[in-house]
Amino acid sequence: MDRVARSISEDELPILDISRDPAGVARALNTACEDVGFFYITNHGVAAELLRLVFMQSARFHAQPLAQKERLAINAFHRGYIGASSYRLNEDLKPNLSESLVMMHELAPDDPELVAAKPLQGPNQWPDLPEFRDTMLAYAAAMEELGRRLFVLFAKALDLPDDYFARSFDKPTTFLRLLHYPPQPEASSENQFGSAPHTDYGAITMLAQDDTGGLHVRHRSGDWIAATPIPGAFVVNVGDVMARWTNDRYVSTEHRVLNTGGGHRYSVPFFFDPNMDVTIDCLATCKSADAASKYPPVRYGDYLLSRLDAHYAYRRRLR
Repeated sequence: MDRVARSISEDELPILDISRDPAGVARALNTACEDVGFFYITNHGVAAELLRLVFMQSARFHAQPLAQKERLAINAFHRGYIGASSYRLNEDLKPNLSESLVMMHELAPDDPELVAAKPLQGPNQWPDLPEFRDTMLAYAAAMEELGRRLFVLFAKALDLPDDYFARSFDKPTTFLRLLHYPPQPEASSENQFGSAPHTDYGAITMLAQDDTGGLHVRHRSGDWIAATPIPGAFVVNVGDVMARWTNDRYVSTEHRVLNTGGGHRYSVPFFFDPNMDVTIDCLATCKSADAASKYPPVRYGDYLLSRLDAHYAYRRRLR
């Protein structure tokens, strides 16, 4: 597999200043999602200081002894610690050379879905680190607000009413993941990755990354292109659910991580997905007499569970 990534040009991964005229931003967003499914956003409103604290807390968590982190091993609610080399996409690849802590949407103890023990509806597992929980909850709240703003732009881009997606995200399914990639030797085997080539399951991913680099995106040309870190910007990409919603008008693009720069890499993806009970069916503006729906309707929660069950070993132990 080709492990070389070329530098990007602006038309391949555009930079969208989302503080500008919404109609113009929506047009640029539409082009990016149709062409490659990735773009940067700037002037997004998430405070730089909050981002700094999130990365600081992530480094503190991952610096703990392994035994301490493993006390928070990922549970049936898909919340907790995933150890290095414990996740692989298929048997032809080595497990990913990374570790992470996963937090999902926070639920009150009396939340009806938690009380009813519905799938994935449970408490987060919080490390015993000062200010950690408060920092992550503040960040999750800021990212949820940003996700809703982006879906107003998606609605404009898809010729839908501005509030079209509002009900689908009034109680969103979210994943906040603190990823750590240890140094990976340049000479590591061809089937070893920090994160092996994959597409994301959900609607959109909003990624904050440090200045290390290593994220590569598969362009439609077949080339791997480097998603170079831009200070203060998020990298946003379309996931499989959004591609399905748009009848593949929007592209869910393969991407990977190779951390061969000699240092440690930290990134913080925030996955912003619909309510578990939302039905994902082809949008009216994405089908026609010449472009029928490619996919049958599916409940998002059922789709998500099928993807988790396929890729996480702990899920098999629950059956």
